[in-house]
Amino acid sequence: MKRVIITGATGAIGMALIENLISDGIEVLVFCRHDSKRKERIPRHSLVSVNDCSLEQLATVENETGKRYDVFYHFAWDGTTGNARNDMYLQNLNVKYSLDAVTVASRFGCHTFIGAGSQAEYGRVEGKITSDLPVHPENGYGMGKLAAGMMTRVYAHQLGMKHIWTRILSVYGPYDSEKTMVMYTINKLKEGEVPQFTKAEQIWDYLYSDDAAAAFRLLGEKGIDGKTYVIGHGDARPLAEFIKDIRDVTDPNAKINLGALPYSEKQVMHLQADINELKKDLGWTPKVSFRDGINRILHMGNKRD
Repeated sequence: MKRVIITGATGAIGMALIENLISDGIEVLVFCRHDSKRKERIPRHSLVSVNDCSLEQLATVENETGKRYDVFYHFAWDGTTGNARNDMYLQNLNVKYSLDAVTVASRFGCHTFIGAGSQAEYGRVEGKITSDLPVHPENGYGMGKLAAGMMTRVYAHQLGMKHIWTRILSVYGPYDSEKTMVMYTINKLKEGEVPQFTKAEQIWDYLYSDDAAAAFRLLGEKGIDGKTYVIGHGDARPLAEFIKDIRDVTDPNAKINLGALPYSEKQVMHLQADINELKKDLGWTPKVSFRDGINRILHMGNKRD
């Protein structure tokens, strides 16, 4: 693997993947909206180039680089939070954009297309999540991801490319959205405020972004065509324990308010990845503990300040 393309590269996984790739001399082409507020995050490096291309423009972008690329990582997706998750027209557009991404991957000479799906494709389940677990998405976001995974697989194979789909659980790390539990808690504690939570009894699985990036890097090199991989840490425990870990690492004397908020109507109460396929096919295991991951986020935040 010498050259890759990434969409949606400015999030936690995308940024970690860029760093992982360029540290080993792999060239990265990033497709990013021209007006993206997060564009400045992308490393200024001789191995990194940026194509000002939005999801809407994917269908028409041409390969003017004079180069052939190997793997296409498609992370970009509109409407990932709030009411937008049930905007059916928007989620349907995301399916089209995913198919457009396959077209671009072929146009740029890629032999492998890797798509980023979600645990939302499964709906609410108990026990460990495996790739062959029945899927019952309960919102437009999960339905869109499921459709995108199935349709891009058929289309990629029609164009002669390998296809690998992933279903990502909770990944945290630098550059994560401020709306996530991890970043919400860190920011509230740093501001001297008391973060508010549900009882946080749900069993949860958190994977640090560097570990997720390592998995995606290996999928590009060793992933098996036609497979779906569940991306998570594999070890799960009550969410309240993760919250207390964040408090202890950020400010041991700070207060947190567990039980202040009600659960959502369709709250997922068990989220845990079965990572045996990742171990078997890639030789991958997570290396960063949750507390170490929080320390890394805080260290990077201090460097920025």
